[in-house]
Amino acid sequence: MEDQRLAVHRTIVVVDVEGFGDQRRTNPHQVAVRDGLYRAMRDAFGRAEIPWDDCRHEDRGDGVFILVPAEVPKGLLAEPLPSALVTALRAHNGTHPGPERIRLRMALHAGEVHYDQHGVTAAAVNLAFRLLDAAALKAALASSPGVLAVIASSWFFEEVVRHSAAAAGLSARRGGGEGDHDDRLDLPARSCGPGGPGDAGVPAARCWGAGRAAGSGAAHAASRHGGVHRA
Repeated sequence: MEDQRLAVHRTIVVVDVEGFGDQRRTNPHQVAVRDGLYRAMRDAFGRAEIPWDDCRHEDRGDGVFILVPAEVPKGLLAEPLPSALVTALRAHNGTHPGPERIRLRMALHAGEVHYDQHGVTAAAVNLAFRLLDAAALKAALASSPGVLAVIASSWFFEEVVRHSAAAAGLSARRGGGEGDHDDRLDLPARSCGPGGPGDAGVPAARCWGAGRAAGSGAAHAASRHGGVHRA
């Protein structure tokens, strides 16, 4: 148990399955999705050399809330974690029927958190969950044939993502060849609050999409027939 009197620094990762509660997903479908989600997360963390067992992870029904120890380099969360997660999701989706396929939203932030007997609490945690619900992030995933859309807080983007290979991928793929823009999507910082532009409750953030499904036909099939509701 952490010392409850003092806040500690953690990197915050939150993921959510798109359309988890869609009526086309039966209870067995949801069980398969949850099993696939945890397998994909554990596999991706391992590939990215982030120690899953050293992280605190809490179930959120249709997602997972993860606190990564401060000593883990944050650059691993910006790159290679998203690419590793895309690989794991593709592997799952390639062996499961439509209602059991997974597309994810992921939010990245970092800050001071307090542990107590019930779990953890912090303004930084609240912000991460608000970013996960950002309308622009949901739209980025809904409009893409990819399997993952990521949002980073303004601080995390400027201090971590901007200096990583992920940022190079954003600029390189914007306006690229036919279909390339679906691999990475960089959205203006002001558009990523939960209420869109003008939402003063959430600092500016950046979001991007990653990972087309294997083959354009499979990508569109997964989007149309994967039990996904595009809100």
